[in-house]
Amino acid sequence: MTQAHQHTPHGEGGHHQAHDDGGQAEILDLDAEVLAEHIAFITAWLPLKAEPRQIVDLGCGTGAGTFALLERFPEAHVTAVDTSAGHLQHLREKACARGVEERVRTVQADLDAADWPDLGTPDLVWASASMHHMAHPERALTSVHDLLAPGGLFAVVELDGFPRFLPADAPGDRPGLEERCHRATDSFHAEHVPHRGADWGPMLSAAGFTVEAERTITVNIEGDRGEAIGRYAHGSLQRIRGAAAPALSPEDLAALDELLDTDSPHSILRRDDLAVRTERTVWAARRAPMARRGGQGTPS
Repeated sequence: MTQAHQHTPHGEGGHHQAHDDGGQAEILDLDAEVLAEHIAFITAWLPLKAEPRQIVDLGCGTGAGTFALLERFPEAHVTAVDTSAGHLQHLREKACARGVEERVRTVQADLDAADWPDLGTPDLVWASASMHHMAHPERALTSVHDLLAPGGLFAVVELDGFPRFLPADAPGDRPGLEERCHRATDSFHAEHVPHRGADWGPMLSAAGFTVEAERTITVNIEGDRGEAIGRYAHGSLQRIRGAAAPALSPEDLAALDELLDTDSPHSILRRDDLAVRTERTVWAARRAPMARRGGQGTPS
């Protein structure tokens, strides 16, 4: 879900200022490209009792989850929900280019609002890298529970932390720089994104779901697999620079700016030792089936 925190580049969703749609969209597209195998693995792992026909993608961003779900479930239709008109337009253009526009409906909505628009009655709700941005997560979880068809599944996918790209001893003159940049943003994130890294299991149970499965997936993608990782690393570090800069030493800030300078011989785009290292945790939670009475199979 895209809303108000421009420091968040990772995942299908992400919150940002409206004027920053273009830069955020590029990062989200790179995220989808680089992590495509992991997204496909998660969609295949979901403990579904039948293939879903109606899916809602909450905080869809530019559609990484939407298109992975359409590919995994060829009979399904996806309602893609986001606050960003720019992201939804980009998603629609990609759907047309892929020939799946008739299977995608886009809805612009603020999921922190008390009342949600009509999103149908989906069999599956998918929320990747979006739930931790909710200002009122308990209310949002209740809304998802009420939205789902009885017996439907809710998949919450969260990055355990921002990806790391550089070796620990890089750059040569300021080893450990990347880790210090991330530590420098900790207080900012604690204030603006307090639910980052939360355990969603208890909150899902409190909202009436039964958590059927939870899995943490380790991501470790070597950078020699494609130049997209260099652009992904550059865009990601560029976007955390603003939050990190006030807490960095002048020497670290200068080293970071050199990494981000695409004309510098020391630019991160020129490195051949990059990797994408992070973890994703998935919670699969089910709404209870409709109660039956008298042993006759008649819905109550």
